[in-house]
Formats: sequence, structure tokens, C-alpha cells
Amino acid sequence: MGEPRASVSSQESNSAPQAVDLLITGADIVTFDDADTVVLSGAIAVRGNAILWIGPSADASKLYSPKETINGSGMIAMPGLIDAHYHTGQQLLRGKLAAMHGKHAAKSPHWKNYYVPFECGLEPEDVYCSGIAGYTSMISVGTTCFLEAGGPHPDEMGRAANDVGIRGRIALNTMDMDDTLPANYRMTTSEALKENEALVKRWKDHPRVNAWLSLRQIIVNTEELRIGMSHLAAELDTHIHTHLSEGTYEVDYTMENYGLRPPEYFDKIGIFNDRMHCAHSVLLTLPEIELYAKRNASICHCAFGNYAIGYHQMFEMVRRNIRVGIGTDGPGGRCTLDLFEVAHFAVLGQLIVNGTLYHAGPPIGYPEMLKIACRNGARAARMENKIGSIEVGKLADIVLVSSSDYDQYPVVDPLITLAENSNGRDVRTVVVDGRVVMKDRHFVSLDLEPTRRHVEKQYASIMDRYSAQLDRNHTPH
Repeated sequence: MGEPRASVSSQESNSAPQAVDLLITGADIVTFDDADTVVLSGAIAVRGNAILWIGPSADASKLYSPKETINGSGMIAMPGLIDAHYHTGQQLLRGKLAAMHGKHAAKSPHWKNYYVPFECGLEPEDVYCSGIAGYTSMISVGTTCFLEAGGPHPDEMGRAANDVGIRGRIALNTMDMDDTLPANYRMTTSEALKENEALVKRWKDHPRVNAWLSLRQIIVNTEELRIGMSHLAAELDTHIHTHLSEGTYEVDYTMENYGLRPPEYFDKIGIFNDRMHCAHSVLLTLPEIELYAKRNASICHCAFGNYAIGYHQMFEMVRRNIRVGIGTDGPGGRCTLDLFEVAHFAVLGQLIVNGTLYHAGPPIGYPEMLKIACRNGARAARMENKIGSIEVGKLADIVLVSSSDYDQYPVVDPLITLAENSNGRDVRTVVVDGRVVMKDRHFVSLDLEPTRRHVEKQYASIMDRYSAQLDRNHTPH
């Protein structure tokens, strides 16, 4: 990481101050640009939804006349974080699975035995409320963009994302085989393709929220759907979010049925390419990692849970310049959506698997991991030219993090303070697409109270439906 630099401004003028929509002043700016530029006591000018200028705060008032000004003194400005793998439909499971005991104790695979039964009982308004709860939680901890894995009622996800003001890629859950799955959650292959296509087309013109295609898992998708979805991605010029090499059951399945490991099988049928976004990607051999690099597929490392699956080789992926972002996997596991904490887990995990064994330090340090969360997250979202760093011309997705807490003092280097001494609850103000959506930890984009009242009213009913579904699933046939 580089030393603090003085300025990264666009053209400056001696004429009258230019009108801008937003001016952030007085913050230390960690840009995460290619030069790792840091601007101490800097300012950011925003016009419309894009960054117009970055430079010394002392120059800002001479150059720009803003409609709105945010005093960033005592704060660090950074790019918004990107959650590269999230399940909107599981948001109201926060804390539930950790509290389960007795007859509903852990049964593998979790996603099939616990998450799918929960999702299949959700009604459209439940998903909207899940989205409001999840996306505001994300904003509150500095995440400004998410990649949805695929769930029920995706239009309600989009409606919630629009109302909150977050950036995202929504997706529809697609499963067209396995009779043990809830009947109301399975589709025919034709239905899955038609509904995915229609979803992408409905959301293609929204400025912040668009849709991707989705394949839930190899073991619940037919080969016809896998190939059809790949052709559809090319036709629509979009991408496919899937889970890959997440569990031993998946490796066993493809070896038994096709004689190949999951990525090798995808490659054989011609669908492993740069349109594929593969969550988890834990159980990989070195030749498989090379295959990811060769085909330019992207990855999401969910550090809260991946180390329970196996030895995640994120360092090898980064070395090969694979588009590996980080994600929370939703709140069903560790409960939090805080990507600062995910980054901390990822550093520790790589230390254990690549450092401790050799009496060495972490191969990816805290500052680099936080940069990966921004820059590689943007690459995974296929938006590296628009988000992931604070640069002139990029979209104004900006997070202001307080640096005045007792646990952060003294601030010798704002980058180190961000990466090692901050978490999501230090986030104070968030700007998405040039619009302030949270200011001083108060949401200005919407009133949360009606949704909270609705969730409280519906929660017991949702959990009753869930319990009944679990009883049906776990009863011996």
C-alpha cells in the first residue's frame, strides 16, 4: 500500500465555483485506486451520480458550489463495499439456526435441509421485508452493492433495493430436479429458463438494480438447464450466479455421474466461462484453480463459513488474478453482514493455511484484503470501470467511516485504521449513486418503522410455516 499523496484532482479552474450536487469535505480519503492514493484532509465533489473531483479540502470551497455539503472531519472516506454472495430470502433467519436444538439439529447439506425449506414458505411481502431488513443492514455496515445468489420472488428484492437505495444484482432461485425438494419450489426446465429471461429483461434498464441468471446447485439442476442458462446468458449479455465446489456431496455427485470434478464438468459441457460467478469454490485442486483463471470465471470467498468446508486457496486465486471477491453468504450462518469482519476472517484464514504452517505471516494482509473486498468485488460484479474505488468519473458509492473511537486512536495511517481498527458499526454516512442514503447512522432514503412493524407481525407466522416444513422434511418416509 502506498504512502499518503497530496491530491488526485480533475482539471481545476480559476473561474467562479462550479455547481455540484454534493461536496464531502475534511475526510481522509482512501481511494483504493491503482496507485493506492490516500488524500489527507481531502474533499470529493459529486455531480449527478458520478465523482467529478478529488483534492485537498482547502481548495474545495473555491472550486465548487454544492447543493449539499457533508463535513467529513474525523472520518475516513472509502469506496462502498461489494457483498459478492448474498441470500435475500434468508435474512429473517438471522440468529434462528444458531438457536436450533433437538430434532432440528444440524443435518448436511445445510442449504438443502434448512435454507430451502425456509425460502419456499416465503410470500412476496415477506421477501420485500427481508430485502428492506437485509439491504439496510448492508448499508449500515458500509456495503453499497450486493450480488444475490437466487431466491424466491426476486421482483420484491428489486423493489426493496430500489426503496433502500442500494446497488444490486437480483436473481431467481432455479431448481428443476430432485423430488425431495418442496414441490412449490421446483420448476420445469422450460419454466426456469423463461422466468429467468423475463426477470433479466424486466430489470435491464434500472440505473442501480439489475438481474442476473441463477443456477442453484449442480445437484438440483439438470444438464439441459445448465446448458440452456449458459446460452441465455450469452443471448442476454448477462451473467450466472451459482454455487460451485461448495461441498463434498457436490464433488461426489459429479464424479459419480460424469467422472469429473465440478469445474471440469462445467468446462466439458461448455458453460465454464467469464459469465459464470461461482460462490464458495472451496474444494478445488490446483489444476481447477488454473481452469478458473483460464476461463476467467469469478469467485466469492465467504470467509465466515468456507473454512468449515475446507482449505480455501484464496491466495492462489489472487496470485493468478482471478476475480475473487468476498461475501457474507447472508445472515443464516454468522448472522452479521459486516464485510469488514469477513475481511478480517479471510486474512486470518489465509494466515492459518498459508502462513502458520511455514512459520510465516499472512500472505494477504489486512489493507490488501480490504482493497480486494472493493476492487475484486467490483470485478466480480463486472463493474470494475464504475465502482470499487474512489476515482474521478466513477460512480459515487462512498462510505464515511468514523476514526475517532477510543479503539482507533491514534490514527497514524487512515488505511491501517480502516483495515485493522474499524468494523461496520464505525460507518457513519453512506452515499450510493451520488445520493445520501444514510447520514450519521440515520436512514434518509426511507422510513423503516412500517417494515419493522410488519416483520414483527408476520415473524411468528413465517416461523410456524418454517417449522412445519422442517417437520415434513425430517420425518422418515
